[in-house]
Amino acid sequence: MDATLNGTNGAHASSIDAAAKAAMGANPGVGYNKVAPPNSTGIKVVIVGAGFAGLACAIECKRKGHEVLLLEKFKELKILGDVISFMNNAGKIFERWGLHDDMWPLCSHVFELNLHNSKGELLTVQKVHSKMYDSYSYNGHRGQLHECLFKYAKAIGVEIRLGQDVSEYREDEEKGEASVISNGECITADAVIGADGVRSKARTLVLGYEDKPKSSGYAIYRAWFNTFEQGVDKDPLTEYMCTKGDSLYGWIGPDVHFLASSTKDGRAMSWVITHKDEADIEESWSFPGKMEDVLAVVDGWDPRCAAILSKAPSCVDWKLVYRDPLPTWISKGAHLALIGDAAHPFLPTSMQGASQAIEDGVTLAAALQIGGKQDVSLAVRAWEKLRYQRVRKAQVTGETTRDMWHKAKPSDKGAAVELPMPEWLLNFDAEKEVYEVYETLANEIREKGYELPTLP
Repeated sequence: MDATLNGTNGAHASSIDAAAKAAMGANPGVGYNKVAPPNSTGIKVVIVGAGFAGLACAIECKRKGHEVLLLEKFKELKILGDVISFMNNAGKIFERWGLHDDMWPLCSHVFELNLHNSKGELLTVQKVHSKMYDSYSYNGHRGQLHECLFKYAKAIGVEIRLGQDVSEYREDEEKGEASVISNGECITADAVIGADGVRSKARTLVLGYEDKPKSSGYAIYRAWFNTFEQGVDKDPLTEYMCTKGDSLYGWIGPDVHFLASSTKDGRAMSWVITHKDEADIEESWSFPGKMEDVLAVVDGWDPRCAAILSKAPSCVDWKLVYRDPLPTWISKGAHLALIGDAAHPFLPTSMQGASQAIEDGVTLAAALQIGGKQDVSLAVRAWEKLRYQRVRKAQVTGETTRDMWHKAKPSDKGAAVELPMPEWLLNFDAEKEVYEVYETLANEIREKGYELPTLP
């Protein structure tokens, strides 16, 4: 929820500085898992938005030898939000950057998901493996994990300007460059990356028209709070959430699913409850939630649900924004690209929105290195070709998981209601793939010309 987190420790600058220094000094060179000399490619990249996608792109651009400038509208970093998940495919990247030791203590360490129906009957106990395919998943407080990446980016020398109002995106195909107007200043680059979220102004230049988000038909009430301050340990209907370390419990019913988890050895707790909601999201999609509305969703459910929900001192009513898949993520001249939520917002049930944002940023930086300054537009087009179908397949998992839970039959138990953990999605090295397939993709574009990507 959008409030400063109290009573918890975020990332320590000294340890992140050490991790950054070690990672930037390892594996010098050009190519996969290597750190190029500073500004060695001659490519200037401007990134708008210092969320996870923007930070990941900035970090990898720095590692790949590009000159990078990151523009962010907020005037200061605040530790906001609630729970976020990075799966093993993103974890592989964090570990390559040397961030495991800083991020792991901030995360929830659960070993199983206890999933029930609305009556409280246990449907499955799904084993949760934090380490799979030689990398970890990271599930913790959004603001704290974001702080890790933000400090890391600064530690490796990424130039970050806060308080930036980017009012316009431009592209000059003849000159082979793109630019932004930020705080009245025109900033030009070889590539401009719109990482400014679901309402990105860059979308207008890419699409040629202004599109608006629409309601997905669902919303989420969500909260994060201190378990002991809120008496979770003193209520027999909730004490199991915090007295035996970290835990993860869920309940599903018609068009509703509710997940509650604890972290930091049971000291912090978050919950999210997804439900039907057709509200108009024309102007805003996040509001203060009303607890009476939250409790109405689980009226008649297992009493543990209301007990857990009512422990939160406040919550956020977050409307799930939906957009049809964009026909393209890149501008006509391919010097502007959209990444993360600006290109492809995810449903939370995919557990991949943040991970795919990380993959976006890393792969784009790698593609630019291979293409070189003389072929920036080709690199951007090859990157889109590389990413488009994988991202869409990952998006669909969110829809199928939601429907699996929301439309479950009374007889559905065990594997029929368990979270999917597909190997094709998790056992994946996004950076490595760029170096393996780039030339094939680039040659296809050279021979056939650029074609709009197709849905899988």
